[in-house]
Amino acid sequence: MPAYDPETLVINAMLVEDLGEVLAIEQTASPAPWTEHMFRRELLLPLARNLTARVWGARIAGYLNFWLIAGEVQIHNIAVRKDLQRQGVASALLSAMIGMAFAAGARHATLEVRASNEPAKRLYEQFGFEVRGIRPLYYDDSKEDALIMWADLEERLDGQ
Repeated sequence: MPAYDPETLVINAMLVEDLGEVLAIEQTASPAPWTEHMFRRELLLPLARNLTARVWGARIAGYLNFWLIAGEVQIHNIAVRKDLQRQGVASALLSAMIGMAFAAGARHATLEVRASNEPAKRLYEQFGFEVRGIRPLYYDDSKEDALIMWADLEERLDGQ
């Protein structure tokens, strides 16, 4: 049972004012967390889209950063507050991203995920992502490989 009513989850554009909460989530969610400078840069890039999920009237539950480039989405970062993980927040963010991207003309999405990150891989597979390649030693902190996952957004929208 979710710790919140899923009907009260609101997806909005990330604002500079959100960075304190976003950074707190990032510190607990990632073995190699993004810095404030990295998030600020994403907020300024014209091709970047940055979303937050907020339980209405409460703190930020999660966020997603992605780029829209030449008909393709490149997902860069997604994280959810520890106490709200596995309760649909990441799925809501991915669904919002797919809708936004498709409306903007994107038809494919790609991302890299740690080869050992089973929960993330399962989530992405639920959204039609498939492993299409490997980036050896991709992660600086651990030298772990990244799996390159790819999805056809049109198929995803048709299948819903």
